[in-house]
Amino acid sequence: MSDTNKPKVTVIPATMDMRQNSLLDVGRKRRTAAYARVSTDNEEQLTSYEAQVDYFTQYIKNNPEYEFIAVYTDEGISATSTKKREGFRRMITDALDGKLDLIITKSVSRFARNTVDTLTTVRQLKEKGVEVYFQKENIYTLDSKGELLITIMSSLAQEESRSISENVKWGVRKRFADGKVSLPYKRFLGYEKGSDGLPSIVEDEADIVRIIYRLFLYGKSPNYIASALTEAGFPTPGGKAKWRPNVIISILTNEKFRGDAKLQKRFTEDFLTKKQRVNNGEIPMWHVQNSHPAIIDEEMFDLVQYEMQLRKSTKRWSNGAHPFSGKVFCRCGRPFGPKTWHSTDAYRRTVWQCNDKYAKSGIPCNSPHLTEGQMKLAFLTAFNAQLNNKAEIFEAYDEVLRILTDNSVLDTEAAELQSECDVVTELVKKIVQENASAPLDQNDYNARYNALIGRYETATARLAEIDAERLERNAKRANITRFLKILMKQDELVTEFDDELWYTTADSITVYPDGTLKITFRDGSDIEIAPEIWKAA
Repeated sequence: MSDTNKPKVTVIPATMDMRQNSLLDVGRKRRTAAYARVSTDNEEQLTSYEAQVDYFTQYIKNNPEYEFIAVYTDEGISATSTKKREGFRRMITDALDGKLDLIITKSVSRFARNTVDTLTTVRQLKEKGVEVYFQKENIYTLDSKGELLITIMSSLAQEESRSISENVKWGVRKRFADGKVSLPYKRFLGYEKGSDGLPSIVEDEADIVRIIYRLFLYGKSPNYIASALTEAGFPTPGGKAKWRPNVIISILTNEKFRGDAKLQKRFTEDFLTKKQRVNNGEIPMWHVQNSHPAIIDEEMFDLVQYEMQLRKSTKRWSNGAHPFSGKVFCRCGRPFGPKTWHSTDAYRRTVWQCNDKYAKSGIPCNSPHLTEGQMKLAFLTAFNAQLNNKAEIFEAYDEVLRILTDNSVLDTEAAELQSECDVVTELVKKIVQENASAPLDQNDYNARYNALIGRYETATARLAEIDAERLERNAKRANITRFLKILMKQDELVTEFDDELWYTTADSITVYPDGTLKITFRDGSDIEIAPEIWKAA
């Protein structure tokens, strides 16, 4: 090959990456910020947090090569994800907008315990020429070895986070197993953390809880109760002014108000995302009875649970604005509602009639209409009839209450069914493991597996029936007991209608076509009132 044909090599000088603004204008101070974070909000950690902020402020200001911009902070935030860390996100936004050249932080674990988040963020900053300095590990991210070191350190930090998460879970479950209860006091009505570390009743808030339970048993709907509390100016558990029906339902169904606690209702599915899910049996739960002082007695709590189920099954939800709302029914099954007659003249009045009085089918309901006064008179007549017979009523209910109190047969059956569930669960685990280690004949495996699942579902279905039956028995016993207590206190016949007496003793009024009214009481008994009696009102 001749000299003229030799390859000609021309060196192309290196050019500066214009995006790396920290390398430009070497005489200019590097715009520097720091990031500080603590993961809990206890006093010891807060001291550490304040110390970090002060340290980084002085560290940057005392370095002649640095221009102090800010110390970005997050207080009481876990580092396993950067999504909820407002200070961190604000800092990254400022850096990507060209407001920073250097970020200083204590360590990789303070920056993030998630390897993917750490590397993604560092690379984004690197593309903009922004460097991160991790003091503890002495890593500069624009250094050629920086990314490798960060990958290693982040992986170690992530594993440390996993270990911490498992230790925390173990500690929480150990407390659960020991029956130790803690509540989210800032958003839980009626309790505060006591001197012994257990829930202690806050009477002013507990009164609101008692009002909610009492109004519900009076027949008021969650919507009505929420509106009433809002209008009265009572603050919600979260300190807000407006109550919502779902908050009322949550309070009415939470066993902690009767002094019990179901623990591990929810669990963290992933320690990185912190995603939680409802515990449907994936991990153990604990039910601790008498774990702390009760605001609502067991009798009232069971009544409310039964009433809640009853309303859902019968669709008997009403606004409860009037004592008779949702309490008066036609023999045809439809509720009675108020109707205004002669609304525009001097003969204006309100009557109650069947909502199907003028049915679309063209066949009107022939039940009579009633006035409020007539319904009140019918109730007073029925209640006084009960008073006149209270000696016989007390005697008749002795045996009934004894039977309703004895749940020994149900308890024995429930224990046997729970044992069956435990045995079947172990058999299912065993067969699944066998199939995983040495594949079985799949037809045989599926047949055995499905048979076991069928046994389990049969047992759990019966357990649910027993729970419902026990709740119904408890509610009946509570209704009878409350009714008998009221009869015992009442020595004289009642001459004036009293809302409290109506709410606590009466269940419903049924109107028949011939004008007969049947008053059904909460104990299940009923009294029929002839039309000539109530029409006298």
